[in-house]
Amino acid sequence: MLKPQQNETRDLLPLDGFWQFSLDGTNYDREMAVPGSVNDVFADSEVRDHVGVYYYKREIFIPRSFTDKVSLRFGSATHHAVVRVNGEEVGRHKGGYLPFECDITERVTPGTTCEVIVEVDNRLDMTCIPPGQIVELPDGRLRQEYMHDFYNYTGIHRTIYLVNKPERHVCDVRIVAGMDGVCHYEVTQSAPGDVRVTIEEAEVTGTGDKETLTVDKPTLWAPGEGNLYTLRIELLDGESIVDCYREQFGFRTVEVKGHEFLINGKPFYFTGFGMHEDHETLGKAHNDVSVQRDMELLHWIGANSLRTSHYPYAEEWMDYCDRHGIVVIDETPAVGLNMAVAGGILGTTAKKTYSPESVNEKTQAHHADTIRELIARDKNRPSVVLWSIANEPDTTDPDSRAYFEPLAKLARECDPTRPIGYVNVMTSPYDKCHITDLFDVMMINRYYGWYVDAGDLETAKQHFTEELAGWVERFGDKPIIITEYGADTVSGLHSLYNSLFTEDYQVAYLEANSEVFDNCDNVIGEHMWNFADFQTKPGYARVDGNKKGAFTRDRRPKAAARYLRNRWTNENK
Repeated sequence: MLKPQQNETRDLLPLDGFWQFSLDGTNYDREMAVPGSVNDVFADSEVRDHVGVYYYKREIFIPRSFTDKVSLRFGSATHHAVVRVNGEEVGRHKGGYLPFECDITERVTPGTTCEVIVEVDNRLDMTCIPPGQIVELPDGRLRQEYMHDFYNYTGIHRTIYLVNKPERHVCDVRIVAGMDGVCHYEVTQSAPGDVRVTIEEAEVTGTGDKETLTVDKPTLWAPGEGNLYTLRIELLDGESIVDCYREQFGFRTVEVKGHEFLINGKPFYFTGFGMHEDHETLGKAHNDVSVQRDMELLHWIGANSLRTSHYPYAEEWMDYCDRHGIVVIDETPAVGLNMAVAGGILGTTAKKTYSPESVNEKTQAHHADTIRELIARDKNRPSVVLWSIANEPDTTDPDSRAYFEPLAKLARECDPTRPIGYVNVMTSPYDKCHITDLFDVMMINRYYGWYVDAGDLETAKQHFTEELAGWVERFGDKPIIITEYGADTVSGLHSLYNSLFTEDYQVAYLEANSEVFDNCDNVIGEHMWNFADFQTKPGYARVDGNKKGAFTRDRRPKAAARYLRNRWTNENK
């Protein structure tokens, strides 16, 4: 799905701001900001703990100039949305982290107002990605259980746009551009007609829906160098321009060769973090200032990459990565597909993961939809070098292969130009995993020295080294990215003895893990878990959230941040 834009032929209006807000759809006696997570805004727990639908309402003026194809475009609504205009349904969407658009042309009149109601449902069941379960309590209240280890923030988290575009318009464009300066493009339009396509910076022009353009000696997009070009697509009616759309892209290549990950033919070593869209009060709501602050801290610490754990991030995040040369592992919202882990620290009921009552064909169908939608959104981004189709699923169950094999095939069909992977959980080592061979890169989350061998870093190093050797022996030359490793740390807590939860132990833990990584040639990346402390659901295993961050939740550095800065800025990986 293309981002909305304003240009010679298109108009848009952001609908950010305060909307009327209700828990029952009748009494709109509150207001709620958009974008925003509802959970941490209100002073009473009724809103925070509500399980079900939140209602947003607003009167919108349709400008007189919006006379063509008019739509409402949502960056996301978590987790389900039904959109109504003047009382009539105009669209619905399942999934909380990807964009969707509702055509309202026949429901509105330019120069008048209309009433828009958005019903946002936070309920998760086993047909959803991520999955969850609804439990009815003895007093009749509902409780949402979920298997992912971050707070289930809900709301309209990203900007809503009122969009006006021509009746005949550009629906999509796919761009593949390599180091040689050759740019392949394919345009999809709403109705057939002539097309003119230009690379603006090079003044190279072609015609037709599908063609190849060549730029002599292009400036490559590379890690740390966000060199972008602009493809201008013009739909023509004779000499008249009917529609115009501009898509930025970069000339670069990505390849897995043996145990190396090559960007523009050069070996690349990932340094950075798994992250979260998570801030005090904002929850998961997009905020440009927060994005810029996080990106500045990534630059300060020497990180060259990030994983969008565990869901697609806002398009503004991705735009920033494109512009600044930040490498991205782009992840679907498929987290929590592991009922065994759910029965551990997350405190829900352990059961067989793949079954009619748990992860099933309906789960798989929605999982497939998220893969299609994610790749459709981010396919042209040079920053995206690897698709991650799931985080920590149960892959010890033989039935995991029947679940994941068609999804891996689908990801390759949607984008044959990038490698694919999934993130392996610690309870599924090399001798028990049934799906690793389906993927190009091994991404593993390991907590030796924390969940295993806690406090005994010498033993932790030995066990981690042995496991990495097992992966290399079984799967040969596949590259390995350590996508999570970390230790919960209370900011300001210290000890002479490197005690658990202290900043001293966190640094010692990182030092031990670094030693293991440096002694394994197949390890081509390290993403500490996590960039910053983040909120989780209440439970005895978490005291006010997950504290594994190199930074606190309000972005103050722990001692670990300075250790990583020294490692990542002084070592030439």
